Amino acid sequence: MLQYASITGVLKIVLIILLVYYGLKILSRIFAPVLVKYVAKKAEERFGDMNSQYQGTKKDQKEGEVTIDKMPNAKTSNKNVGEYVDYEEID
Repeated sequence: MLQYASITGVLKIVLIILLVYYGLKILSRIFAPVLVKYVAKKAEERFGDMNSQYQGTKKDQKEGEVTIDKMPNAKTSNKNVGEYVDYEEID
């Protein structure tokens, strides 16, 4: 047997879909800024931690205080690489 959808049933479904759509739209306008601020704060903390690890700075170190962790390696030239070719820029 075939069953047909009634007009009231279709209208109920359309109204429910519209209510859910507009409800989510209103809720996203309320909660989206809070969510974006939270994500930005977490990203800032993560990048700050990565930056401090990269620079090797310590939190108890005073501003202007200089520390040297290791001496830079003196680069020695390898004579077996080839010869140096001087060049001139052309304008």
